[in-house]
Amino acid sequence: MEPRVLIAIGGNALIREGQRGTIAEQFENARATAAQIAALVSDGWRVVVTHGNGPQVGFIIWRSELVGEDVPVPRLSLDMAVADSEGGLGYILDNSLVNALGRRGLVDRAACLLTQTVVDAHDPAFQRPSKPIGPAFSAEEAALHRDRDGWAMVEEAGRGFRRVVPSPRPLRIVETAAVRALIEAGLVVIAGGGGGIPVVEEEPGVYRGVEAVIDKDLVSALLAADLGIPLLLLSTGVERVAVQFRKPGQRFLDRMTVAEARHYLAAGEFPEGSMGPKIRAAIEFLERGGQRVIVTSPQHLRQACLGETGTHIVPA
Repeated sequence: MEPRVLIAIGGNALIREGQRGTIAEQFENARATAAQIAALVSDGWRVVVTHGNGPQVGFIIWRSELVGEDVPVPRLSLDMAVADSEGGLGYILDNSLVNALGRRGLVDRAACLLTQTVVDAHDPAFQRPSKPIGPAFSAEEAALHRDRDGWAMVEEAGRGFRRVVPSPRPLRIVETAAVRALIEAGLVVIAGGGGGIPVVEEEPGVYRGVEAVIDKDLVSALLAADLGIPLLLLSTGVERVAVQFRKPGQRFLDRMTVAEARHYLAAGEFPEGSMGPKIRAAIEFLERGGQRVIVTSPQHLRQACLGETGTHIVPA
């Protein structure tokens, strides 16, 4: 059987540090990543791609907020904003992959699938919104959104007030069977964009969108495990994971076991706003039967899959 990998691309990989995030910039960055993935496919790998949407869904929410009350354009719900980002980023990645594969003689071999992720309507996260999204507001604007829209708002030092939304745990992906069918047909599949559109199951097979944002890495780990893919690659801003990051004792890790990963997490080596969510997703994937997780940068995807770089996390 051909080697298989699920590659999770961070939303910030499409908008790099110092960039405004124009569509042209996002296409340029996507093409660089697509070239790496196309090389893997040419080597015989079967690939599923997921992606983040952090900056992009913020843009979508911001655009919605910039529309004045006197303009007859309705504001977007959060599940619709996630869906919009899935479609837009899916197009950028799909077009980039189709072209990169086509240049290697693999014509029309990518597909983007709109993906819904089921969460528990009673998840405690709905009572404790914690994920900041969108622009910063003044105190007066924040009060308006609290009263008019029922938003939860938190103050960020030096920035103003931002909306926070629930980030419930993913339970399953509605379109898993469709992703599996596309993989078996020999396509590179883009799915789980931005963690997927958050939905709750009201009765068997009946779903309703909810206001939430789901962690992309947890969804990637869940989808890879459900598909029986043995390798999960989490792309980030660094080639390898480090302990004592940016401190005098900084040390890069080539390999790490689940026990070591848990130890470093408990010691505070992987902060919540940085590497922590990726390491927890890696642990969950391996505990669900995955064989290996690699953390590396988008520029080193192929090298990492070949074992030449990246931090490799294994069960033991």
